[in-house]
Amino acid sequence: MEQQMENRQVIFKGFIDRAPRETDMELKVGSIGGGLKAPPGSGAFLVKNLCLSCDPYMRGRMRDSRASYIPPFVPGQPIEGSGVSKVIDSDDPDFKPGDLVSGLTGWEEYSLVRKTDQLPNQLRKIEQHDVPLSYHLGLLVFGGPIQSHCTTSFVKFHGKFCETNRIQLNDAANFHGITNSLVYSQHKHLHGSTSLFMVPKNIFCAASGAVGQLVGQLAKLHGCYVVGSAGSRQKVDLLKSQLGFDDAFVYKEEPDLDAALKRYFPQGIDIYFDNVGGDMLDAALLNMCVGGRIAVCGMVSQHSQTDPQGIHNLFNLISKRIRMQGFLQSDYLHLFPLFFNQVLKYYKQGKITYVEDVAQGLEHAPAAFVGLFSGRNVGKQVIHVANP
Repeated sequence: MEQQMENRQVIFKGFIDRAPRETDMELKVGSIGGGLKAPPGSGAFLVKNLCLSCDPYMRGRMRDSRASYIPPFVPGQPIEGSGVSKVIDSDDPDFKPGDLVSGLTGWEEYSLVRKTDQLPNQLRKIEQHDVPLSYHLGLLVFGGPIQSHCTTSFVKFHGKFCETNRIQLNDAANFHGITNSLVYSQHKHLHGSTSLFMVPKNIFCAASGAVGQLVGQLAKLHGCYVVGSAGSRQKVDLLKSQLGFDDAFVYKEEPDLDAALKRYFPQGIDIYFDNVGGDMLDAALLNMCVGGRIAVCGMVSQHSQTDPQGIHNLFNLISKRIRMQGFLQSDYLHLFPLFFNQVLKYYKQGKITYVEDVAQGLEHAPAAFVGLFSGRNVGKQVIHVANP
């Protein structure tokens, strides 16, 4: 008789058109057959999940919509996202028992993984063992379902999007993949620039979140003046004292975002990094310099809106000749080797700091995810499931 092993799972209960709640997910005890063996001939490998990534983009997968770059979750099946796992058994010659890997996995204790279910360059072995494993979900991750945190910053600084003087960078939370890579890839063009990280008016996870903390530090390394916005004085203190931002303010205490940006950028903003949309994007449009650029990596403030908010100040794109461009990590996969080596070097040299908010135990995963949308997390939200 086939041996069955218990497998705790976080199950997605059904599609929603509102802000996510813990009750939209359910912790169940499932089973996994085969005595923790990969099925012969399957080409798959069985992993023990060690830590999981919580990211705002996952809210979009809770909608019954196929018109996206990534399919929705399947009701009745485990939530899935980026994770770090240990190979237990394998029918794939490229992965051996004991290997540590990062890639797409289920919110469960054990998952059966196939390379064919992964996005290009998403699944990889972890060879760098002298940094915390969870850093491979944020600081050192490149290929993710949407935007990897450090990579997105990296690419923006290594590309040509940011070739000017002052920068306003807006970030709202936790995005997987290339966002930081985008920003880093343009660092060399930003000497003497002014950077701003902002939060969404309704989201409490901006510059002190997964992407914003890294974009700001990478910008500082290349001579930028960095101002951060966060939802509490505690987070503002973190930005200034631990992450090296030049200044920061509590957006909840600002009755007029336009006036706030004019106070911090009296000469205007050259580049605005936006993961937020909504009121903050509208205010940024009013404060952009002529020829300014807006890098768009997300619209977190609109994720849970049944009637998304329109932008009122788009005419500034014409009058100020602003360039506004969207980014996805999959367009920049060729930068991964450069990204990994450079960011790892910065970290080991003590030039960048990485802040995590770790929830202990799979049972706390629903609360950790929902907390992203109320600003409960400080730094990159991670779920610790098990030790190696």
